[in-house]
Amino acid sequence: MRVSRSFLIASALLVLLHFYIGARLLPDLGLNGFGWTIGVVVLIASCLLMPASMMTRPLESRSLADRIAWAGLLMMGFFSSLFVLTLLRDIALLVAALVSTAQAAAMVRPSAAGVVVLAILVTLIGFFNARRRARVVEIDVPIAKLPAQLHGFSIVQISDVHVGPTIKRGYVNAIVEAANGLNADVIAITGDLVDGSVQQLAADVQPLSQLTAKHGVYFVTGNHEYYSGARAWTQELRKLGLTVLINEHVVLARDEASLVLAGVTDYTAHHFEPQSRSDPSAALHGAPLDAVKILLAHQPRSAPAAASAGFDLQLSGHTHGGQFWPWNLFVPLQQPFTAGLHRLGQLWVYVSRGTGYWGPPKRFGAPSEITRIRLVAA
Repeated sequence: MRVSRSFLIASALLVLLHFYIGARLLPDLGLNGFGWTIGVVVLIASCLLMPASMMTRPLESRSLADRIAWAGLLMMGFFSSLFVLTLLRDIALLVAALVSTAQAAAMVRPSAAGVVVLAILVTLIGFFNARRRARVVEIDVPIAKLPAQLHGFSIVQISDVHVGPTIKRGYVNAIVEAANGLNADVIAITGDLVDGSVQQLAADVQPLSQLTAKHGVYFVTGNHEYYSGARAWTQELRKLGLTVLINEHVVLARDEASLVLAGVTDYTAHHFEPQSRSDPSAALHGAPLDAVKILLAHQPRSAPAAASAGFDLQLSGHTHGGQFWPWNLFVPLQQPFTAGLHRLGQLWVYVSRGTGYWGPPKRFGAPSEITRIRLVAA
């Protein structure tokens, strides 16, 4: 009953938002009958396809499910920009009306057309940014008392790929080729790899078995792994040759210097599996005290616990850097850091903008990345 009520509330809100856009834009565009028909059809299609895209998992035909998801998620990206720009237009018209009624009246038609054109343009640019292979971002992290043998130690970070309805094997292959070309000491995948079950996506994830690094490939769970069956995915990734770190660590040796690489479950894992609570302190149990300590933790908000445990560097993802404006402005309401390199006490925290995307195939103002992190002497 609760789920049904939530669905009805969400559906009613979606209808109201589409009605708001139609009421504010269509009359002001100066459309003829055909133009009105196109506008109404687009808004109705958006209103129907957006929720449909989130309800395709039970369908037996994966190709049909993926087509519906593609259509709905593209509409979701367009609707998001259209709604925000319509709202900003109304604010601008209100301000203009307070200054001059005539000036506001002159702005009505060109501003309505501008909203539609800009929403389409942002959606197209965002689509291109999302679907291209993520660029490589180079980051040097200064570590205090770094042993000379570890100077230049490199970690390639992949995060938030979200293999699912719109991200398939070819997209993953491109990521693998780019990561392998960086000749890293370690490759780390910091969660939210998948959006779907092993049965649905195993073939699309299989290219990860080709990832190679001098000291191995490591993975930690994100929240989306728990939506998709974390235990099954843990087993599958281990079959592909990845080392899954579940509140534990490995000690990597380079010449005579040691580096501790630890990994924790997602910050919210205990909501799905009480025994899997994220615990940075437990992940260090038995680790050499004088070694450089690096933590893989999906969410940036693991940082205070990581700092208390004595880590030197935490690598995270989860935020997507906001993925597209203006949602990046809301990330700080939940996470301490949105993207890039930050300092918390003695702990460095690097937050990847993600290597794929979630939901709408759209990135605007938050480019995807494959990150090459290099340890250097402070």
